[in-house]
Amino acid sequence: MKKPSLWGLLRKVHDNQDGAVSLETILIIGAIAIPILIFLIKVGWPTIKNYFTQGLSDLQEGADQAQY
Repeated sequence: MKKPSLWGLLRKVHDNQDGAVSLETILIIGAIAIPILIFLIKVGWPTIKNYFTQGLSDLQEGADQAQY
């Protein structure tokens, strides 16, 4: 029986193509998602932050008026 070697293991792992489609799909999704996330952080986040800040201030004003 042949003794397993590190070189043989590396060759076997390198020749295995089982997960190639999944990996390629993940890379494509990442390549699409990263620019969208960058756009949302740079452009969308200030708008979202202002929306919630305005909502919180309206809520605080409503709470202040309810006390009187």
